[in-house]
Amino acid sequence: MIELKPTKEKAILVALKTKDISKETVSEHLDELEELAYTAGADTVFKIVQDKQAMDSAFYIGRGKAEEIAQLAELNDISLVIFDDDLTPVQIRNLEKLINRKIVDRSALILDIFAGRAKTKEAKTQVELAQLQYMMPRLTRAWTHLSKQFGGIGTKGPGETQIETDRRIIKERIALLKDKLDKIESQRITQTRKRKDFVRISLIGYTNAGKSTLFNMLTKENILAENKLFATLDSTTRTLELEKNLNVLISDTVGFIRKLPHHLVASFKSTLNEVRESDILLHIIDISNDYYEDHIEVVNSTLKDLECAKKQVIKIFNKIDLVQDKNKIQYLYNKYPDSLIISAFKGINISSLRNKIKRIITDEFSQKRIKLKITDSKLISLIHSLANVTEIKYTNDFAEISYTAKPETEEKIRRALKTKS
Repeated sequence: MIELKPTKEKAILVALKTKDISKETVSEHLDELEELAYTAGADTVFKIVQDKQAMDSAFYIGRGKAEEIAQLAELNDISLVIFDDDLTPVQIRNLEKLINRKIVDRSALILDIFAGRAKTKEAKTQVELAQLQYMMPRLTRAWTHLSKQFGGIGTKGPGETQIETDRRIIKERIALLKDKLDKIESQRITQTRKRKDFVRISLIGYTNAGKSTLFNMLTKENILAENKLFATLDSTTRTLELEKNLNVLISDTVGFIRKLPHHLVASFKSTLNEVRESDILLHIIDISNDYYEDHIEVVNSTLKDLECAKKQVIKIFNKIDLVQDKNKIQYLYNKYPDSLIISAFKGINISSLRNKIKRIITDEFSQKRIKLKITDSKLISLIHSLANVTEIKYTNDFAEISYTAKPETEEKIRRALKTKS
């Protein structure tokens, strides 16, 4: 028996350069779109940039350029045309009629990748909700017909039967999914309430910056870490022992990207709550990417949208093993003096990162020492459960406990001591 591997879809990538954007920026965005297409399972055959003063309301790139793309697709047997921006329902309908190929915009492509990579019940629910919300205004007979005709990229997720249903049924499905996510979020709140007294850290950053690789290095775990965009969708939380009796909770989270579909951000609200509820954010940046400073801005903007802009953030420049230019390294030290430069893959400077986290905890969180009678077992147990106990000494009938605690945790302990007295 010969196993035949499924052939990849061949794609044309299309971007629009207007007077407000530079050629270099458009080129970089197209390179990223090519990575997204590759992650989704497509091979890019052509990249096309249309230079116009402004977007064409009917065909996005103009009718003439759309006709050129139709001929190019026909001559090269290309089934997929991907646009780097979101298209309106009218533009999708017009382009599909003219080009007679499957038309996918950037949001649909990202949603398709998420649909293919969602593993848990929560992630699948979140992606389906985002897809249905994206689909609603685009649910026309022409679009439905082409989705069934072509299949493949841009058509994963809710499935053919959902696409064929009318708007009323899709609205009911959206309401059901929102209800399911509300219940999942309630469960998550209950779970995270138990963690509230621990110092919590989240890894954030542009997609493919190396967050999961660093998470594995720090925690000795083996979660999926691929050189692909959006390898991680579900947040994973583990205990990280910084030193004896000093433990924190650390979470790996979904990566950010420019032009992230707003439906997806809303759907992943409960997952992104890990970021909102963290005390310290480790912002991982791929220094080997020429556009890393643009990526920093995207992450900062997303943090602002999540109302996390004022949190304690450590910038960590990753993949230093891939950088040969020493001037670039010196530039980083000068511009970002409080940052760290590491290689998660090679394990370079990981001890410096651990030490920096410990220093922040020491500076930001209360360092206390109290003396209790050994018979006060409930209080001793409470301190162990709420705080990071760094040392405990037993002398005669007393226990002298040293610990680190968040301000709100220290207040709980103080109230417990007051109640006892």
